Amino acid sequence: MDIQALQQRFIERYGAADEPVFAFFAPGRVNLIGDHIDYSGGQVFPCAIEHGTTMLVRRSTDSMVKLASDNFDLMANLRQDELETKYDDHWINYPLAVLQQFRMAGVKTTGFECLYFGNLPSAAGLSSSAAIEVVTAYALNQLYAANMDLPTIATLCQQAENQFVGVQCGIMDQYAVAMGKEGHAMLLDCQTLECEQVPLALRDYTFVLVNSNQRRELSESLYNERVQQTVTALHLIQKRHSIEQLAELNISQLEDCEQLFTEHPVEYARARHVVEEQSRVVRAVAELKLNNLVEFGRLMYASHDSLRDQYGVSSDPLNLLVDLTRDNSDVLGARLTGAGFGGCTVNLLKQDRIDAFKETISEPYQNATGLTATFLDFAPSQGVREISLAPLQEVS
Repeated sequence: MDIQALQQRFIERYGAADEPVFAFFAPGRVNLIGDHIDYSGGQVFPCAIEHGTTMLVRRSTDSMVKLASDNFDLMANLRQDELETKYDDHWINYPLAVLQQFRMAGVKTTGFECLYFGNLPSAAGLSSSAAIEVVTAYALNQLYAANMDLPTIATLCQQAENQFVGVQCGIMDQYAVAMGKEGHAMLLDCQTLECEQVPLALRDYTFVLVNSNQRRELSESLYNERVQQTVTALHLIQKRHSIEQLAELNISQLEDCEQLFTEHPVEYARARHVVEEQSRVVRAVAELKLNNLVEFGRLMYASHDSLRDQYGVSSDPLNLLVDLTRDNSDVLGARLTGAGFGGCTVNLLKQDRIDAFKETISEPYQNATGLTATFLDFAPSQGVREISLAPLQEVS
């Protein structure tokens, strides 16, 4: 949907008014390597993509907060005393979570009207929730002159998801959505928030997403259990090593602690993934800078295998999508991206072989799973931003 059509939908829903309407956009993100280590202080390598969530917003003359989406039937007109309530697992919890953080930060908000539209597939592991959070925070920051910079907005949105939504995610998704740079992926240290923007110079290759269309819900999945398992592993290791985050360990230090995990073999496997994945990220980015895409792809496969075997967050459909690429000479690497439990794989393949790649995946995948794989080409994109709108009379 183009921005003028969305603006017309806003006017049809809320009517004309003297207050100006503002528009903002936040992208989704794809993590190229380094999953499930952000909440353990690891380094990750995501990029923002050109698909995401657009938000139109206008201050209202009353105190009501009006939330609507062109993607979902559910909408809400809420009084100020209703803003602290969580509404099952509905999408409105994400803007409400952000609004709560603004109020906790002392920002005095009033009533406003907003309309969202997203073109990210829902529950596909591409951070549609973070896109809603970040675009909402960016919009409220502008609307109420809160003077927050982008890293502050990203941190606020992570806290919103942790505290209100209830998913104990790390900072990666919100930071990538806020701070993405066109043509680049970011090497982000999730402990220090140091960030290096790395050009994605892939020559004759490109990344393609394959959506398993196996729906997942993080708040109902084992995500929070994985977080707790890493906390348990950290506490055991701290008996021997003075560390604050699991990702600070190297593999020899972890192996030195193995006897501490006699009664916790699952937690040891989780910790091993964190430590080895941290090493893979560093090596993968170094190889990318040397234009060694073959090695980058090999590390992608190794990352997927670890997420499958040591972290237990893959699924049969995701494993099949990756396995279908392993003997394909057009593909250098493939792995699940995001939290897992369903969602997408990201694949590094020859630019001129995309159509052939889709053909080799689609039929065997559907025959084996009964699911239809869908494909999404993407380019690294800029992070959250304001969009210019035409005057209302031009679209009314």
